[in-house]
Amino acid sequence: MPVTYERLEEAALVTFDNPPLNVFGQEMRAGLQAAIARAREERPARLILTGAGRAFVAGADAKEFDGPPLAPHLNDVLAELVALPFPILAAISGPALGGGLEIALACRYRIASPGATLGQPEVTLGLVPGAGATQRLPRLVGMAAAVDLIGQGGAIPAAKALAFGLVDELADDPLAAALAVPAEVLRRAIAADHRPAPAPDEAAVTAAHAQANRRAPGQEAPHLAIDLTASAATEPMETALLRERATFIARRQSDQARALRHVFFAERAAPARGRAYPAPVKLQAVLVVGGGTMGAGIAYALLLAGLTVHVIETDAAGVTRAEANLDKLITQGIERGSITDPAFRTRLTLGAGYTDLPQADLAIEAAFESLEVKQAIFAALQAALPPETILATNTSYLDVNLLAQGITDPGRFIGLHFFAPAHIMKLLEIVQGAKTSDAAMGMAFALAKRLGKIPVVAGVCDGFIGNRILARYRKACDLVMLESSCPKGIDAALRGFGMAMGPYEAQDLSGLDIAYANRKRQGRSGRYVTIADTLVEDMKRLGRKTNAGWYDYVDGKPVESDAVTHVIYRAADEAGINRTTLPAEDIADRALLAMIMEAILILQEGIAARPSDIDLVMVHGYGFPRWRGGLMHHADVITPPALLARLETLALEDPLSWAVPDLLRRLVGEARPFNSLN
Repeated sequence: MPVTYERLEEAALVTFDNPPLNVFGQEMRAGLQAAIARAREERPARLILTGAGRAFVAGADAKEFDGPPLAPHLNDVLAELVALPFPILAAISGPALGGGLEIALACRYRIASPGATLGQPEVTLGLVPGAGATQRLPRLVGMAAAVDLIGQGGAIPAAKALAFGLVDELADDPLAAALAVPAEVLRRAIAADHRPAPAPDEAAVTAAHAQANRRAPGQEAPHLAIDLTASAATEPMETALLRERATFIARRQSDQARALRHVFFAERAAPARGRAYPAPVKLQAVLVVGGGTMGAGIAYALLLAGLTVHVIETDAAGVTRAEANLDKLITQGIERGSITDPAFRTRLTLGAGYTDLPQADLAIEAAFESLEVKQAIFAALQAALPPETILATNTSYLDVNLLAQGITDPGRFIGLHFFAPAHIMKLLEIVQGAKTSDAAMGMAFALAKRLGKIPVVAGVCDGFIGNRILARYRKACDLVMLESSCPKGIDAALRGFGMAMGPYEAQDLSGLDIAYANRKRQGRSGRYVTIADTLVEDMKRLGRKTNAGWYDYVDGKPVESDAVTHVIYRAADEAGINRTTLPAEDIADRALLAMIMEAILILQEGIAARPSDIDLVMVHGYGFPRWRGGLMHHADVITPPALLARLETLALEDPLSWAVPDLLRRLVGEARPFNSLN
């Protein structure tokens, strides 16, 4: 049974037992309601709620949110719990999240283990709390702490919860402590429902809205949840609880909630593919070749994960530069509090060359994006390391199969495409070459798990999944720029859609020379716009690092460049183009259609296994708005028939830039969405 009821002398114990995390669904709610009814009849001296295993309750069953609400509803069950005429206690071990925390908030007394975490993450799924948190939490912890916790959708450790007044005490054995709480203490404890309304705090509410705008731009749920929480100071609790529930029900089927649920489940499904590839050995030591910005970020991420790391550079000067890069990251980590291990630095060594290398389970190359440079590195690594060491390249574009040609056993070779900054970005593209072994795949998935990254498997092509889509995106935006708009207008249109950055401000940040080098390597194809080449070749505008790229930079701030505008208009004149004005919505639509077209081709070719993999790559690697569910989820919102019609029109107008993938025609013919391929 997922919910059990038992008598412990004068006390009664209700245990939630739905492994692994006691996620609360309809059966669990019915079980709790039945336990409440039994307790109402037996009238124990105290009723204790606890969770079996490693959680109290880690939240509601999000799978239920795609259908109609199923009775009994948690808010109604908790109303019955609050009405019981004897003390109710929560004994919390592990996570108490979402509905789990709402259960605890309805109790009179809460005891948590030191390792417990408590939070209301509903807004991260496009929802608001629906079973009393917006009213009970501020009555316990005050308005400032409540709007912050609910508005951000975060979780806090037990010690902080104790300081806030969210829990009443900490204990290594919360159940034993709940049984031992003196009856006099319980008589003095006041349930949240019977406490006075919290004092208004307009400054805290305003700050919470501002924080939500920064952390979750474009998302509706955080602001709704903050306003509901603020209402605890001004509305009767009964009225506010009804409005909270109505808002929760309305949000379940909203576009943003559907999109955020899609990403949530895709993130949890991504590591599951690794079950087919057990790691050959326990990952303990890693070599990183290259201590530049990317290599240092990778090495630092490995150190944070508790691994032993040796960084290889070409000479003593390179070692000095690499050490400076790592020291800067380590200093920042200590200042932020993310490094507390006094032995952290002792797990890092650096050296020049490939002689006398330490033992390693994995070697990651993070050098300059040159086929010849990387092949030379792997020749040296192969000669210096035992045959069981997995060899990996961090290339962003180059052919992994070509890089593997010089390896005696190409099965040990794999692509591990980190995203910058490597110690922050959560995405890891695992590039599976034609001969990559199961052992190498297992090592890659083990690494992703150890680093807390989201693994997405990609096949071999130029740019893999993300950078291939990015290249198409940039080409489409360049055409829009040539025919109608300017960098500022295009950037604003894509930010308006929800992208973290526009394409041109992003290029200025990374450097125009990087994209330029890739274009030269790839050669010209389709309708080729030369504006970016002119900026690099003739004007030496490389972006922020030269204070001039697509924008001029004055005191570090971008301003439109008359010189760039002149190049754009001259290129349009030379191409015989009569520039027109395109609305922001049409600019974003054109760019998104280009990305979707390329993504469909990637699926069609088997470079990505499923649409949700593409969604994860775009959300976690390229700033695609999470609340839109990723690129392919957004394609389903547009609908395949509408995409087909739009792409057919564009392909007729400009067959060099647009095409209709066969996969899209097939899905339309079968009346299937992209999600059916997941």
